[in-house]
This record gives sequence, structure tokens and C-alpha cells, in this order.
Amino acid sequence: MAFAELFSGIAGRLFGPAAPPDADQALVADAIEAIVDAVDPRIRAERRYASKLEAGVRRTIEHMRAIGQRLPPPVDLSPASWQSEALVRCCFARPDDVRELLGRSRELYRFFAANPGCDEAHALLGMRREERTVLATALVGDALRQDVQQVTVSFDRRRLIAPAADALGCRREVGAAILRRMAALALQGMIGKERRVKDLEERKGILATRLRMLHLRRDGVQRALEEEAEDPAAEIAQLERALQATVDEFIAEKASLKTLEGIIDGVRRIFEAPQKVLGLETLEMRLSGTGVRVEVGSREAATDLRLQELFIGDDLRGVIAFVRCARQDMPPPDDAIRRAARTLI
Repeated sequence: MAFAELFSGIAGRLFGPAAPPDADQALVADAIEAIVDAVDPRIRAERRYASKLEAGVRRTIEHMRAIGQRLPPPVDLSPASWQSEALVRCCFARPDDVRELLGRSRELYRFFAANPGCDEAHALLGMRREERTVLATALVGDALRQDVQQVTVSFDRRRLIAPAADALGCRREVGAAILRRMAALALQGMIGKERRVKDLEERKGILATRLRMLHLRRDGVQRALEEEAEDPAAEIAQLERALQATVDEFIAEKASLKTLEGIIDGVRRIFEAPQKVLGLETLEMRLSGTGVRVEVGSREAATDLRLQELFIGDDLRGVIAFVRCARQDMPPPDDAIRRAARTLI
């Protein structure tokens, strides 16, 4: 089975209809193979690689299932729904902003082109949430005051991903993308370890050079430097300890990098503690029509929002919402919005 299809099949069983308990063993086995293919196929040279990875993969599957149960239901994303859908109205300043996003989405255009019989697509809307503290006019009690500290909430970097013909297909592709991302985190960990080994090697060289210079000074070869430090013995001892610690760390890091066991440990670190790198947080807030946070109990008109924010690793975090996009709402391919978007993507 192709790599992408294998991840998609795993995600389909994670977020699809309930399966019998004995199906989990096959799911775990397939997930292990997909992860190994994504990280480093040489892992298979370790005879017991599957059993070493099994506990972590099971834990990740349980974690992803828990997240799957909390994924929000889809909402209509269209210029017309801007009035009726609170989420759409709060995340887009104008109905035309919705139309602009649809016209920017290459994924949606490709999906509708490949599926001429589909009148709508289910997709995941991802956005970055940004909060800023500003001073503005606000109603405090019964008085209108100037320069009141307020928090504004905005959403940018909007993108539609994983379009599919139905909600289940979209969830399956999102699940596959999450699994691929977690495998990529394990791979990045190994790349980071390589960089760490290189940094330690450079530090080891710098410390060794400095130590040689101090020994020369102590032996009187560089007497001109004695004004800088009359007795370098203490500094020599300190450098020797630092050099030994660096050498020990360098040897340990390099050894773990070279061995299959070290590579497997890197994968296990990610998948045995999935909650550290993957999570879905619920955000509840009240926003005014201008995107200002409104305190509970305030008489100011506001919309109550319940948002889901997904994070994967340290670098990827965003508010997500499953949406339905109608073919009829897509701007024509030669629309001015789409032409302008080509310069922005």
C-alpha cells in the first residue's frame, strides 16, 4: 500500500465508525509501519522494533481518538452564512472576506475539478488567533470612557485544507495529516540531535584550544599573558572539567545518533507522550462586533464563541473549524480575486 494511502487508512479507522476490539491490533501494526516508513526504514533492521514502538503507538491512537470525539461539527462557510453563523461572522470582517478565501484556495479548486459530481466540499478551516491589548473607548458601568484597556481578537493566515466529499472523508485526511506531522516531529528530533552533535564537537574544539593555550601560559611559553592571569591553574582545572563534560555528552549523543536503538528512542519519545506535542484546547470568549473581548456580565452586545485550537509541536498552532463549501460560492477561475490571490500564495 502506498505511504499516503496507509496513513489515510489508519486515520479512517481512527475517526470512522466503531470497529471491533480485535481490529485495534491491525491498526497498531499498520500505524507502526507507516511511522517507520516516514522516519527511517532502517529501523526494521532492529528485530524487535515493532514491540518497542507498540506501547507508544497505542497511546497515540488513544490520544487521537479522544481528540476525535471533541472535533467540532461542520458549519457552512459562504458569504451568505456570514449573517447566520456566529463563528464565520467573528472570524471574517465582511462577507467578501469569505469569498476571497474561497477564491484563494487551490485545494478547493482542485477538488471540484476532480469531482464534477460534488456540489459541496467538506474541509478544515485553520486560522491563527492573535490577541492584542489596545486603548479604546468603552462603556464602563453607565459611563462612556476614553482610553480603556481592551483586548482585541483577530484571525489571520486562514487556510482551507483536506477537502473531501463528506465529513468523514475530511476528518480522515486531517487525521492522516496529524499522524504524518507527528512522524515528522520524530524525524526533526533526529535532525536536531545531529545539530547538537555538531555544536558539541565545535565546543569541544574551542575548549581544547583554550586549554592548550592555558597550559602554554602556565609553562612560561606565553609569559606576556601573565598580566591577564597570574596563576591559570584554577582556570585550567575549570576548563578541564568543562571539556570532559562536553566530551562525555558528545560521545553519548553521537553514539545514540549512530545506533538503531537511538533512532527508535527518538520515535518513542514522541509517540509515548503524545499529549506533549498534540492537543486540542477549548477557548470560550465573548466578542463584540469589532472583535473586542467582552467581560461576562457586561451589557455590551457580544457573541459567545466556543473555539477549538489545535497544536502540533511547538511551531504549529491554530483555531480549527470543519466547514462546508458550496461549489456555487466559488468565484470563477478567472475572477479578479483569484488572479490577485496568485500573487499572495
